[in-house]
Amino acid sequence: MDLETRLEHVRRVGEEIITEPELRELLATNDHPSAYDGFEPSGLANIAFGVFRAANIADMQEAGVHFKLWVADWFAWLNGKMGGNLDKIQEVGRYFVEVWKASGVDISKVDVQWTSEAVKDEEYWKRVVRIAQNVTLARSRRAISIMGRTEKELVQTAQLFYPMMQVADIFWLDVDICQLGLDQRRANILAREMAEKFRWKRPVAVHHHMLMGLQGVKQPEGYDDNAKIDVEIASKMSKSKPETSIFVHDSAEEIRKKMGNAYCPAKVTVGNPVLEYAKYIVFRKASSLRVERPAQYGGPVEFASYAELESAFRKGELHPADLKRSVADAVENAVAPIRTHFENDPSARRLFESVKAAEVTR
Repeated sequence: MDLETRLEHVRRVGEEIITEPELRELLATNDHPSAYDGFEPSGLANIAFGVFRAANIADMQEAGVHFKLWVADWFAWLNGKMGGNLDKIQEVGRYFVEVWKASGVDISKVDVQWTSEAVKDEEYWKRVVRIAQNVTLARSRRAISIMGRTEKELVQTAQLFYPMMQVADIFWLDVDICQLGLDQRRANILAREMAEKFRWKRPVAVHHHMLMGLQGVKQPEGYDDNAKIDVEIASKMSKSKPETSIFVHDSAEEIRKKMGNAYCPAKVTVGNPVLEYAKYIVFRKASSLRVERPAQYGGPVEFASYAELESAFRKGELHPADLKRSVADAVENAVAPIRTHFENDPSARRLFESVKAAEVTR
């Protein structure tokens, strides 16, 4: 694969790339750069995690990128997930890895690592402390947004460890690329600054889009100084807010019902979650979208690109109900293999039942 094609694969993932010239140089000089994607184990997997992020990994792998998947169990513990029970958090971590396997991620081609293993090493903590010594308290407080919390929600001293540890992870894992959501950009920018200060390897930051929840756009909550990014973080689909989410275990009927209730005003293309799922999930999995309609409403129509679909909806040529039904069916097609895996594989089903029965806390 040539350089421009590899770059295009990464651009499909990165809504923001810091910086693209550095990425170009990296890909030009390294056939297999390393990247990491980290996740806090908590709750059941939704399509943002199980389908969208899996597609991101696939695109990056197509570009020759080797992935390290970071199961951030201690981070979930610091963040009070699963009632602050580390054993339950680690069970969710094993379940999350199983979700990615079911979604098509070849686990044999990625390096799965756990924070709980890294923290056993003194050198890990030396790096955390060294970073903390060079970050002001005010900067640490602002970085709390990477936990999915605003500064006003900072109530425990332990929470201040979170951003320092996340920055240390990047260098501990020795990666060339940080492939995380836009909500993690403060940690990645801080890591780039620390790299300059200590002459460590400076990572390229590839920040992916935050898939919107079913409710549509929410008011900004103070996660980021950039108003657009603040709204995107506030509006994202969240496992801890099940009313905003489509889960990978939802039945076809549940998916259609949730999509039917989703925010989707006629002719409105901005802040429309149904169109978002078409763009970031449907057209990542398929080359077209067919909409079935009765003859009196125009009959069946097939869209060869997201741009065609969006244009038709904006002009009022596609009714919200028809859009919702077609996108629901396409999302169901993406979810079905994952759901079936957990229904048919005994060990996977045990993990699912265990996580489903556990307490989920924000």
